[in-house]
Amino acid sequence: MSAQIVVQPARRGALLRQEAIDGFVFITPWLLGFVLWTAGPMLFSLVLVFMNWSILSAPRFAGLANFQRLAHDRLFVVSLANTGYYTLITVPLNLVTNLIVALGLNLKLRGINIFRTVYYMPTIVPQVASVMLWMWIFNPEFGLANALLVRLGLPKLGWFWDPRWAKNTLILMNLWGFGTGMIVFLAALQGVPQELYEAGQLDGAGTWHLFRHVTLPMITPVVFFNLCVGIINTFQVFTAAFIVSDGRGGPANSTLFLVLYLYRNGFEFFRMGYAALIAWILFAIVLLVTLVQFRLARYWVYYEREII
Repeated sequence: MSAQIVVQPARRGALLRQEAIDGFVFITPWLLGFVLWTAGPMLFSLVLVFMNWSILSAPRFAGLANFQRLAHDRLFVVSLANTGYYTLITVPLNLVTNLIVALGLNLKLRGINIFRTVYYMPTIVPQVASVMLWMWIFNPEFGLANALLVRLGLPKLGWFWDPRWAKNTLILMNLWGFGTGMIVFLAALQGVPQELYEAGQLDGAGTWHLFRHVTLPMITPVVFFNLCVGIINTFQVFTAAFIVSDGRGGPANSTLFLVLYLYRNGFEFFRMGYAALIAWILFAIVLLVTLVQFRLARYWVYYEREII
């Protein structure tokens, strides 16, 4: 009897060790990929912050030279301001647009699935093709946008080719691809318990009151999710600005965003150390903003258990 009591824990320990070994074996491909393609490059870029490296020659230790360059770099301030403006305007507009479209597509109408497909399709269009299409629409000479303005008796605009309108035109273009956020909102709307609407209707609540006091509180976790993802994505805007400005961030640096400026420093000016510093500053900004959002979420994000 005593032998049996001693053997069972030993056998259990062997099984646990084998299970742990099997687990590590199964995650080895992911672990190798993470070390080689994520953690490794991140650590290497952190070392590059203190280096001068033109890619064509060996890296040389530069101390705080890159930080000194940053302190006197006017274009870095311009790119940071452009990125902040783009994020500040684009994220709220996207949230409102996504929610309005999701509310419309949540209606129980015949053929609503066709409309859901149509409204989601712009999201799957390759971004390069999408930007080229919008550059044709906003062409100041023969674009459809200016043709419409002329029909309405309004003056033509320079759109991407006017420093006063370039960033705002990118924001308008970004609103077109709202499918991903819309789908998330639609899923959240369909998850709101119908009993809450029925209880509100029995109390005499109208459509606006139901939206304000039932729908909106119930979907605040999804609003928070789309807010965080939207901020992260807009801080990394690159492709559209690169195409419309031929990689220069023009006109007059109006579309020079942080990631585009990072790219130019690394692969046009061959200042990889300085580009790595900008990348880490971008990482720090996004991390700080996200942490602040999580801190503030406790004051406006509600979960079902809290409402009940």
